[in-house]
Amino acid sequence: MKYQLKLKHFIAGNWVGGSDSFESSPSSGRGHSFPVGTNELVDQAVRAAEEAFITYSETPRQDRANFLKAIAEEIDALGDAITAIAGEETGLPSLRLEGERGRTCGQLRMFSDVLEKGDYLDCRHDKALPDRTPLPRPELRLMQLPVGPVAVFGASNFPLAFSTAGGDTASALAAGCPVVVKAHQAHPGTSDLVAQAIESAIHRTGMPRGVFSMVHGGSRSVGEALVKHPLISAVGFTGSLVGGRALFDLCTQRPTPIPFFGELGSVNPMFILPGAAAERGEEIGRGWAASLSMGAGQFCTNPGIIVVMEGETADKLIDAAKVALAGAAPQTMLTDGIAVAYQEGQKRISHTPGVRSVLTSVCDQRQATPYLYETDGSTWLADRSLGHEVFGPLGLIVKVSDFEQMLEVAKHLDGQLTCTLHTTDDDLEYGCALMPILTRKAGRVLANAYPTGVEVCDAMVHGGPYPASTNFGATSVGSMAILRFLRPVCFQDIPVRLLPVDIS
Repeated sequence: MKYQLKLKHFIAGNWVGGSDSFESSPSSGRGHSFPVGTNELVDQAVRAAEEAFITYSETPRQDRANFLKAIAEEIDALGDAITAIAGEETGLPSLRLEGERGRTCGQLRMFSDVLEKGDYLDCRHDKALPDRTPLPRPELRLMQLPVGPVAVFGASNFPLAFSTAGGDTASALAAGCPVVVKAHQAHPGTSDLVAQAIESAIHRTGMPRGVFSMVHGGSRSVGEALVKHPLISAVGFTGSLVGGRALFDLCTQRPTPIPFFGELGSVNPMFILPGAAAERGEEIGRGWAASLSMGAGQFCTNPGIIVVMEGETADKLIDAAKVALAGAAPQTMLTDGIAVAYQEGQKRISHTPGVRSVLTSVCDQRQATPYLYETDGSTWLADRSLGHEVFGPLGLIVKVSDFEQMLEVAKHLDGQLTCTLHTTDDDLEYGCALMPILTRKAGRVLANAYPTGVEVCDAMVHGGPYPASTNFGATSVGSMAILRFLRPVCFQDIPVRLLPVDIS
């Protein structure tokens, strides 16, 4: 399917150019010139979002549900074109992109279902007790209301599901909040086409023009201007710890601080208990290698660390992982910058005293190949940098001397998106000792599985204690994600005719 890029910003229903530009850097095909965002464009987009909020926040839930469904339909209609441009820009294979597009549309449709059900409003009603002594009780009603315009930062590693119309945008629009997206420079063409799909949905459903805007980057000041704008009420972000922490600090330093829902990174450790290592250690090693190298390791749930008790079973697991990783073909990384960061992370690990190389390889520019390293529990406990994420197919095996040291490793973990136990019935005592620690460290705890792959559903949590995310009480995936962009409001003795429709 042929497609036509606008090569402009989308501001409150208008496609707007600019005087300065930047060139996209696709993994294949020719690059395109996109306009650089400016503080003035950010201000126009946010002011339009604030104006739209007045009416959009009052839009009936069914109308918002229809809007989300229309976005999904428009993205589906551009499916082949989106796959083509996203493949050129990111180097991701068509099958992966088609699956991600399905997930993106599935998220939009899931939130339309959430709106139709209405449970997320958490409506509560305490009737008045005028005759109660010693003091009467007033009539009290509670419901969740949208917070205001939301800024969303597109992610580099998910050009669809965590970007322009991804989970942050879908959940904010569902909540009743207009969205201003800062498109990611790694895939500006993909963002361009998705914004066109949202534009079509706006026209189809009669939504206010300012309900969605997209500003291209090209300058760090664009993101700073967006989070500092006084009319922005919350921020959704998926990206690096350094970049996310800088934006988080800006949000907290504003005259009026706002919540920053940042998903920043994780090493997603897997703990291999003795019974599991003895029963299926080689199988676990091969499964870990497949999960570690999937998508060139460019997943926030990539399991970068294994913790296992030293001994013959551990050695067999390591050998199986080594053989599997050695056979992995080079894979294209999403951007030149990510490839450079991966190589720098590999050098940091390899030069750490007490770390031994198990498998080395040579990366060629954006073509990534796996690395595998091994260390002991004492070295890992003494050097916190070994627990820092390396974004790519690099694995570190921590061989602990006994279960007590395994517990110490677990206690010294930073916050994680996931922690995984590989266990058998014979490991029950070990598992009972580890679980209270792991549930404090991660937003999702798995057994006998691999954390890559995040189901979009009611019970999913994609978040965790810092630095996995900046708000451990929230999730960026699943129906509960809508709660990030809502706030509870209590109505006391308000006449019914003045109440919101959903609570009256």
